[in-house]
Amino acid sequence: MVHTGAVEWAGYDDVDAREATRANRAWWDANAEEYLSEHGEFLGPADFRWCPEGLREADARLLGEVASRRVLEVGAGAAQCSRWLVGEGAHVLATDVSAGMLARARALDAATGVRVPLVQADARALPLDDACVDVAFTAFGAIPFLPDADRVHAEVARVLRPGGRWVFAVVHPVRWAFPDDPTEEGLTATRSYFDRTPYVEVDAEGEPGYAEFHRTIGDHVREVVAAGLVLDDVVEPEWSPDNEHVWGGWGPVRGRYLPGTAIFRAHRPG
Repeated sequence: MVHTGAVEWAGYDDVDAREATRANRAWWDANAEEYLSEHGEFLGPADFRWCPEGLREADARLLGEVASRRVLEVGAGAAQCSRWLVGEGAHVLATDVSAGMLARARALDAATGVRVPLVQADARALPLDDACVDVAFTAFGAIPFLPDADRVHAEVARVLRPGGRWVFAVVHPVRWAFPDDPTEEGLTATRSYFDRTPYVEVDAEGEPGYAEFHRTIGDHVREVVAAGLVLDDVVEPEWSPDNEHVWGGWGPVRGRYLPGTAIFRAHRPG
């Protein structure tokens, strides 16, 4: 059943994996325009920010050399990052499960004059040949919204060529122990870091409308390694002193003390 009602309750609870997956897809379809109205200026139409901390790929270069490389964005949303990569000379393909977000991507293509090839696809079943991609990445796409993110890593490992790079940004697992509050109230731990109960929003009928899944640092590492990939680095961006942007639970108050994002960089051996 697809969630269509208002949020009646939100908190941490078990949720049916299939229902949660369907609900998340419907949520992004329904909220794509509102999401970009709120965050579009910060993200830019053709910029590559890894996280609310403001880290840009232009500075971090976590993907390595991209000119003339085949680059895949998983969970691309409106494909802002892919659009920036086109300007860097990459051959980019942007995928997302949400038709609503891809519609916004097409609108940004028209507005910027930069066209990105777009494909609607589940990150766990990419419509690509084996070993056809040089670099794959996602900035908060797919992984937080799936109960079986290990399948995403396995799919990326399949489509990467030997030596290809996989980089993904997620909510820093430490943050799950703290309230989703960017003020001083969000500086006190209220949950166990090891409690993996998903965050879920449900309607009056008890149907899920949105869900996020928690993994510890160790969980992420084990899933990457189990996919046959080699973990090269874990980047924890620091909050820039001149960044006053508040994004949900991210903000300058808490950003001075706690990491908000973890970026994992791995490669397929060979």
